[in-house]
Amino acid sequence: MYVSARTDYAVRAMLAIAADHPHLVKAADLAAAQDIPLSFLQGILLDLRRAGLLHSHRGVDGGYALARPAEEVTVGDVVRASGGALTTVRGLPTTTTTYRGVATGLRDVWLAVEEAIEGVVDNRTLAELAVPALPTI
Repeated sequence: MYVSARTDYAVRAMLAIAADHPHLVKAADLAAAQDIPLSFLQGILLDLRRAGLLHSHRGVDGGYALARPAEEVTVGDVVRASGGALTTVRGLPTTTTTYRGVATGLRDVWLAVEEAIEGVVDNRTLAELAVPALPTI
């Protein structure tokens, strides 16, 4: 599994928003706190909103909040919303891969890899991972 910067940023952003729940999180504050370029983050937040994972609120007091409880959002949900398929073979979905001859069994290997990855990312929720930072004394 290749984790792109976009996917890594998306998961980090969602974890930060989950940790700050129920407060709204401003994109600029999130970008600064997670060291993510703001213009890049805004596109990611739009994708997460379109996927139904975030709500956005406009205005001076606006920001982003989870669209559903952190206990119901998995890392897999975020990965798919930001990057598409969990695994690909030569840029195509693993399920469409075909081989002939001695390589015929290879498709089963790639499908097993995909299943193993799903088993991890679809069973870890934001609530399990989002731990609010302790205040600095």
